[in-house]
Amino acid sequence: MAIISSTELGMDLQARSVESLPSKQGSAPLATERKGYFVRRDGIDFAGTHLIVDLRGASRLDEIAHIETTLRKATEAAGATLLHLHLHHFTPNGGVSGVAVLAESHISIHTWPEREYAALDVFMCGDTRPRGTLEVFKKAFAPRSVEVFEHLRGRSGQAMPDQLEA
Repeated sequence: MAIISSTELGMDLQARSVESLPSKQGSAPLATERKGYFVRRDGIDFAGTHLIVDLRGASRLDEIAHIETTLRKATEAAGATLLHLHLHHFTPNGGVSGVAVLAESHISIHTWPEREYAALDVFMCGDTRPRGTLEVFKKAFAPRSVEVFEHLRGRSGQAMPDQLEA
C-alpha cells in the first residue's frame, strides 16, 4: 500500500489564519481591516448566500481541466477571491469532486458523468454575487435543466432549525 503525503494531495497542513495571509490589491480585506463580513439585504442581516445547484442532462462532467477552468471563471463572475482549488478525478469510473476555497467561503462540485448529473454547492459571504456563477455553469456544462435552492445562512433574528418548537 502506497502512502501519499499531504503535499502530494495538494493539502497545506500548516493552515494559516486569514490574518496571516498577505493582503493584495483588489483582494478581500483582512479580518483586521474589516468590521465583519455579514451581509445586509432587504433589511435582513445574514452570514452569506448558500446556493445548492443541480445540473441534469449536463456534459463535460469528466473533463477535469474543463471543470478547473469553469470553477475559476465562476469565482471571477461572483467577484470572489480564490485561495485554493483542489479537484480529484475518479478513475476508471469517471467523475470529479472538488472544491474552490474562497476568501468568501467556497464552491464545490461533484459529478456523475454516467448520469449526466452534477451537484454544486456555492456559499459566499460579503460583497459577492453567488448567482453570477449560474451562467458560467450553464455555459460550461450545457445542462438540460438547472435546479437552484437558495438559503440565507445565519439570518439574524431567525430561530435555528433545532430551536423550533413542535
